Amino acid sequence: MIVLSLPPSNATSVAILDHTLDVSEVVRKAAYYVLANKFPLQSLSIKVRTIILQRGLADRSAAVTKECLKLLKDEWLVKCCNGDPIELLKYLDVETYELVGESVMEALLKAGAVQLQDDQSIRQFIVATSNEIEGESGHCIPRIQLMEAEVALYWKTVCRNLQMKAQERGSDAAATMGTEAAVYAAEASDNNDLLDRVLPAMVSDYVELVRAHLDAGSNYCFASRQLLLLGAMLDFSDATNRKVASGFVQELLHKPIEYEVDEDGNKVVMGDGVNLGGDREWADAVSGLARKVHAAAGEFEEVLLGVVEELAQPCRERTADFLHWMHCLSVTGLLLENAKSFRWMQGKSIEPDELLQSLLLPGAKHVHLDVQRVATRCLGLFGLLERKPSVELVKQLRFCFIKGPSSISIVACKALIDIGMWHGPQEVDRAMGLELSSLLHENKMTFSPVNLCDMNEDWNVELLDLLYAGLNVNDWIKSVDMDENESVQAILGEGFAKILLLSENYPSIPASLHPLFLSKLIILYFSNETKELQRLKQCLSVFFEHYPSLSADHKKCISKSFMPVMRSMWPGINTRAGGSPFMVSNMRKLAVQASRFMLQMMQAPLYAKETEKQNENQNNELPEVLDGFSEPSLDFECGEEGLAIRIAAEVVSFHAKKTPAQKSYVSALCRVLVLLHFRLSEQGAIKLMRRLLNRVAESAFAEREVVKELKRMAERLKAIDREPDQELSQEQANCILGRLELDLNFDVDDSMEIQPTPVSRSSRPARTRQGVRNQESSSEEELSPTSFVPQVTGTINTRSQRASKIAALTKMTANRAVRISNEDDEEQGSAVTSQEDSDESDQTDE
Repeated sequence: MIVLSLPPSNATSVAILDHTLDVSEVVRKAAYYVLANKFPLQSLSIKVRTIILQRGLADRSAAVTKECLKLLKDEWLVKCCNGDPIELLKYLDVETYELVGESVMEALLKAGAVQLQDDQSIRQFIVATSNEIEGESGHCIPRIQLMEAEVALYWKTVCRNLQMKAQERGSDAAATMGTEAAVYAAEASDNNDLLDRVLPAMVSDYVELVRAHLDAGSNYCFASRQLLLLGAMLDFSDATNRKVASGFVQELLHKPIEYEVDEDGNKVVMGDGVNLGGDREWADAVSGLARKVHAAAGEFEEVLLGVVEELAQPCRERTADFLHWMHCLSVTGLLLENAKSFRWMQGKSIEPDELLQSLLLPGAKHVHLDVQRVATRCLGLFGLLERKPSVELVKQLRFCFIKGPSSISIVACKALIDIGMWHGPQEVDRAMGLELSSLLHENKMTFSPVNLCDMNEDWNVELLDLLYAGLNVNDWIKSVDMDENESVQAILGEGFAKILLLSENYPSIPASLHPLFLSKLIILYFSNETKELQRLKQCLSVFFEHYPSLSADHKKCISKSFMPVMRSMWPGINTRAGGSPFMVSNMRKLAVQASRFMLQMMQAPLYAKETEKQNENQNNELPEVLDGFSEPSLDFECGEEGLAIRIAAEVVSFHAKKTPAQKSYVSALCRVLVLLHFRLSEQGAIKLMRRLLNRVAESAFAEREVVKELKRMAERLKAIDREPDQELSQEQANCILGRLELDLNFDVDDSMEIQPTPVSRSSRPARTRQGVRNQESSSEEELSPTSFVPQVTGTINTRSQRASKIAALTKMTANRAVRISNEDDEEQGSAVTSQEDSDESDQTDE
């Protein structure tokens, strides 16, 4: 194997690292073997170390995971770190790669590679004072020894592992009986005892330990958060312990936002400026401790509402600066995010309606953008707790989405999508006074045009129309800083993808709009304007991987979206084919890629459960029989047959006289058409397709290779047609076309066989024989400046006058057909990405 023979170097390390993603299990296992034996831990960068462990410990193969664990335990831990896991964590930069550090510790603990010594515990960092040792009474504050980031992460994972083991063994003991239950109970007791020995002896000691790290500054923020998470393992049932912990929670909630002062004297907020403490993980740790301390029903909401009421007083009086506003709103967001219902907030220090009117709405209208952003987020969380969205809330969110700057529009967009999916778009529209009958809403097929760039326009439109219009605003794409991870388009794309992927969970969103959503997502995925939006690309790539295989209805949606996507992406069909030939060529290439991409989705197999459900439906409901032919099956629109007929109908809809853009468009569609397959059970679709193929070949007769493929397709269809000589009636054809929602002028008298040389129905007037002869002679004179007619001497055989006349007429007719065919080829021959066709397209548009 090549991987095993690679020498250790900087260049080969990259190649070996790439092989950890190889499709072969043997190659991946060999890559970790080489990394373990040829590359010492110190020779690899921190990023490479974390990548190796992240991939290896999460590999789908047990053999590969075992090889990576062998590398971690035998080579890195034992040989390079002398068996010290804390020393190993120092090589991984756990402050940056926290999840990797946690997975490493979990793997080592599970493998039994971490053994606690009797003198090791968190208590060793809490040193008692001399007075306390001598037994003097009084409240003595212990002296705290600060922890490094690796030590704090180590103790957090060890304590969590002990607690999890104790709970598992306790559950096993409760589920069994006899000696086995006693063994499990003993193991659970041992783990609980060990956990009690490791944790601080008293809650007051724990509080002082965390407070000391908080007071030490920003360098110990990571260690402070790790220690804060240990609070969930402490016992606060004692009233004294709960009182001490409650005071510490109040201290954490009142801790002001940290900031810096720039060169101009402006205050700059440290952190994300949205969550408590400027960090999402820190806010989660604080809320976890608060819920553990105040575990009684409604107590958590009561405590946080008291803090919000106190912090909101300066905001009501308009004496608070923007930092105090942000601090108050961050605590409010923590409350709204963790509250289960407004029921627990009724009758407290501040009512929900008062919270909305006096704090959230004024904050969303604040002059400072950071305050607007936090308040808009809180409005979205508030709307999720309401039974029905309030009018003021919906209006403010719509205003922020349309007229706010990019950072505000992103948050408002998230809020509108969440509220619309939680309450339903109809409830949000009713809050705006937009009442539609349920029948009209279910049969909605298009979106109302909305121009968000026009400040004078009335935006009193439905929610889905508003969000769909947001995908078409290019100004948001241009205004996004490429260092940011989010954009309005990415949020909208993720929201629509979730609606399509989990469509069964959102019955209030009409299924008739799903093809429009899908078409827009495919266009965005292949658009050059969104190529820098990596979040959107990543989200859609995962979505497209799973969407077609989840349900047969999803394939029906893809089939309906195929033609709108192609018409929209192909230059010169729905849009003007402007730009240089190079640009037009690239646009056509993207459209061809999109067509092949949709074809792959149509041909992707369904997941096993969905296939079984589909087979049950087919067995329970058999198709009706009309005049000897069975109606299309229930999943006819979901199969490749439906897509093939849609493409054929699109091709034959074009006139014989086509523009260069239409010619290339028809050619590209035909190249996809011949790749589709028909099932033997769909006899009606097979006969209809045989009828349409003749007209399709006539429309694309200039492309000889395409016509050959169409003939092969016709032969395949004829071979699987059980009764090839039996005709398809008008009623049967209309039934199939009606199921596909196609309006096609179908002629039952059309031949089911493709003509050997299909002739286009040209609108050019017939030319006389003399005109053809004169045109031929003139063209020959243009090609050759000196006309030369060779003198042929020889014996001429005699033949009858009538035979000579017949031969001459036959020759003239053949020459005429050849000349007309050549002229039409010059006018209509067009490759999908030819530069000459692009030039003709530009001239046609002008």
